[in-house]
Amino acid sequence: MSGEPNTRLSDLFGLAGWSKGELARLVNRQAAAMGHPQLATDTSRVRRWIDMGETPRDPVPRVLAALFTERLGRVVTIEDLGFDRSGRAGKRQEAGSADNPDGLPWAPERTAAVLTEFTGMDLMLNRRGLVGAGAALAAGSALSSAMHDWLHHDPVLSSDAPRLNAPLHADPAGFDRYEAAPIGSQEIEALERSVEVFRAWDASRGGGLQRKAVVGQLNEVGGMLAYRHPDHLQRRLWGVAANLAVLAGWMSHDVGLEPTAQKYFVIATHAAREGGDRPRAGEALSRAARQMIHLGRPDDALDLMKLARSGSGEEALPRTRAMLHTIEAWAQASLGRGQAMRRTLGEAEDLFVSDKGDVEPPSWMQMFDEADLHGMEALAFRTLADHEPSAAATAQRHARRALDLRVGGRQRSKIFDHISLASACFIADDPEQAATYARLALVSIRETSSLRTWDRLREMYRLTGQYADYGKVQDLREEIELSMPKGPGRPSVLGPARKTYGSA
Repeated sequence: MSGEPNTRLSDLFGLAGWSKGELARLVNRQAAAMGHPQLATDTSRVRRWIDMGETPRDPVPRVLAALFTERLGRVVTIEDLGFDRSGRAGKRQEAGSADNPDGLPWAPERTAAVLTEFTGMDLMLNRRGLVGAGAALAAGSALSSAMHDWLHHDPVLSSDAPRLNAPLHADPAGFDRYEAAPIGSQEIEALERSVEVFRAWDASRGGGLQRKAVVGQLNEVGGMLAYRHPDHLQRRLWGVAANLAVLAGWMSHDVGLEPTAQKYFVIATHAAREGGDRPRAGEALSRAARQMIHLGRPDDALDLMKLARSGSGEEALPRTRAMLHTIEAWAQASLGRGQAMRRTLGEAEDLFVSDKGDVEPPSWMQMFDEADLHGMEALAFRTLADHEPSAAATAQRHARRALDLRVGGRQRSKIFDHISLASACFIADDPEQAATYARLALVSIRETSSLRTWDRLREMYRLTGQYADYGKVQDLREEIELSMPKGPGRPSVLGPARKTYGSA
């Protein structure tokens, strides 16, 4: 017991709106449902957790995490409650500062535990039909500061991680949620193939339809990581975890679960680094940067991209570095820094063409092709056009080239290209062409489960106002108004739109 209030638990307790007596009764009831009928919590014990910093014994932290997750409609982990994961009485969690509440970076065993717990809670939210969007995003500077030194050091998986005499060792914490067992290369190959299936589905139809399946698969991989396999298998398993976590984050971002998405990107960064794949860790951070730009926080995105680029290491392929440059350019465009944006895109083009193709790109980079390069350039120039209208012509040229190069199965990317093109045409005072491309986007957007595409369409709708009396545009506006999804957290199309620009 620390003798000091547990401010993190106190804050969540205040949000939940329970009395201390109510929480005690709920803990006893939930514990019994989880197979611990002997637990007997009372009001005075709850008071000691909150006011005196006492850490309850297992299973109480897990019970509390489940209760707060259900009450608040977002994932709440043991760390979020201010407890240490072991649940040992009298031991206060060293959870980090206010700028780094998750205590980043994590040790390998903690990464596996956080991964398993977070995905388990996320799946519970899905089952209960709750909406996980009530937490705040961490600032890009806070994430990059916390993870800079750790990401730049060599991974410790082989040399410094604790080893036992037995060739396979399971962390007992893993048994709580998954019956951990050792696996071999064939099982890992099957997992790697499943990632490709999920990735293709996401690119085609958006994140809403398969997100739960990806989270469930990631939860199982977290259980597998409770075992310490031989190094070559353990690294591949960390790679699977990183790929699934990026997908879970991207799908969560695609459907508007922003704090959940950011947590998955952080988990993916840790998993990739534990597997010795620094370029993959950098790409995971770049996803968090894209999310920040979409949410109108380009300064945070630049903080994250600085770490993503430097942390990727010299082993990053030229095409990977080109992709990272395009995201940085998009953030610069959002800030109206046209000269810096053009310079960064020029570097991206040089890097892209310098890739000789003599090294097989990793699976997670195979979707960044020439079409994506032009699509990101179109997005950057279209974003800059809000500050420099003359940039709209260049945005149109890149968007058309991206559409010419798009192959089957990339429906969401095509939607973004059409919206970029339509927006650029509106800015360039060409409402006839703009309405045509906007309608192509609108037809396809109904076939996907991506709220991000609607966010972007909502921003394009803002540009139609000055042409509201033009016949084709008037009809288009009516179609958008009728089609736009409405619900909690989704602003009306007619209301003030936030400046969001979706990325492929």
